[in-house]
Amino acid sequence: MRQGLVIVVLVFSLLLASGCNSAKTPVVSAAAPARPEAPATSAAASEDSGFVAVGPVVVENQLDVAALREGIIAEIHAQPGDHVRSGQLLARLDDRQISADVEAAAARVRSIEANLQNWKAETKVLQADLDRAKKLWEATVITKEVLEHAQYKEKADEYEIQRESESLNNARQTQKSLELEKDKTRITAPFAGVVARRYVKVGQKVATGDRLFWVTAMAPLEVRFTLPERFLSKLHKDEQVVVSSPDIPAQVKYSAKLTQVSPVIDPSSGTIEILAQVVGPAPELRPGMLVNISLPNLQ
Repeated sequence: MRQGLVIVVLVFSLLLASGCNSAKTPVVSAAAPARPEAPATSAAASEDSGFVAVGPVVVENQLDVAALREGIIAEIHAQPGDHVRSGQLLARLDDRQISADVEAAAARVRSIEANLQNWKAETKVLQADLDRAKKLWEATVITKEVLEHAQYKEKADEYEIQRESESLNNARQTQKSLELEKDKTRITAPFAGVVARRYVKVGQKVATGDRLFWVTAMAPLEVRFTLPERFLSKLHKDEQVVVSSPDIPAQVKYSAKLTQVSPVIDPSSGTIEILAQVVGPAPELRPGMLVNISLPNLQ
């Protein structure tokens, strides 16, 4: 009797264990499809669309126009937003003092020129006197001392001509130097572009090196960006890239070609610097704007 009870208990335990296992199986199979998929990584995204870098739009010609000499701003001829051509007058310093110095130097040049002509004329007279003295000496009319006197006097005038010629050259160079200083009072555009900023106003005194205007060209547009050093062997000059910006319509994209790949790697960041030039007109792009540069050939 006891042996039969033990057999019944064992059978019941086996059935209970089998029932628990069968109950767990559908739970596992039902939970597996409901598990959310892992989000795509950035590496996977770059495999589909290539590598995307970010960099500013730059131009080659962009600088602050500085004063080349001290003075007071007398006139301003350009305002921010004005398109200017190369050499166009932007402003002018008070040039009354330097103009007077230039006129004085020019007068000195004219005076020395006249004096030089006078010495040349007198030398011709002395040469004629010397020729006559030689003939008289040959005719034994005058002594040798009189002949030598005429020779020395003619030679002295030749030295005076040389001295006046050097004085004239010095005066001309002084005049040229003053004219260059006068030219520094004219603030001109170094290249064609747009006046982005004006730092001075009429009547303001400026010193040598003070910023007066910020002038920037509008073309050709370039983008400057960096890439990890692992891409160095995969980059080639004239390779095409795509430039876009979230600040302009998404469908507007511009083509650019690589013009410069840095031959060295920045040890602090492990990156290489790249420069690409935008091909064709790009009316929505402006210098200083941050853009996205897509390199489809890089993975």
